[in-house]
Amino acid sequence: MAEQTTVYDRLRAQILDLERMPGARLTERGLETDIGASRTPLRAALMRLEADGLVERDGRAWQITPIDLGEIARLSELRDAVESAAIRHSCARASDDAIADLTTRLGAFDLHRPSDDAMIAGTHFHVELAQLSGNHFFADSVDAAMTRLARTRWLEVRTEEARRTAWQEHRDILGLLAARDAEAAADSIHRHIVGTHERLMAALDADTRTLRARGLAIVR
Repeated sequence: MAEQTTVYDRLRAQILDLERMPGARLTERGLETDIGASRTPLRAALMRLEADGLVERDGRAWQITPIDLGEIARLSELRDAVESAAIRHSCARASDDAIADLTTRLGAFDLHRPSDDAMIAGTHFHVELAQLSGNHFFADSVDAAMTRLARTRWLEVRTEEARRTAWQEHRDILGLLAARDAEAAADSIHRHIVGTHERLMAALDADTRTLRARGLAIVR
């Protein structure tokens, strides 16, 4: 089990960091050599990654799932519905201490950190915000959506300006949560998710030629 987890974690990190590019073909024999894993834990790891939506079967082999712009739009719609509902419950259920703790940790974030750190911090923020609802199904749904978006979200937070925008929007959301203003908080997180999606699509449109030159598979 420990070897399976290690193989899964290594492959997942390589996929999310775009070290292994979307659309790239994988073979179990090649992966055995690349990462020094035996066949059984490797297959188990690939099946977990398939459940995450990060790899898919390609005949008798596998491939890294291409980036699907339609899927990105649908995931944004899902996040909007789930996170708007979750924060309404969070306004009623979250303790003052839990809100203060999340606000303190957000305040400690360094806006100069690399975009991969910003992407991870942003993911954790949204998952933890959903957890404050007291309903783990909200948090699980947000976590799954953010995992599927992780390969593209780093494009949206590459610049310090983009990271500052996201940080300020997160602070605004937490301020409304602390005030227990459910409708304003839901509207704020709606505008944040829509804005994030628009910035991401703009980044993808601007960089499509460069990304394709690197071998990035994009499905429209």
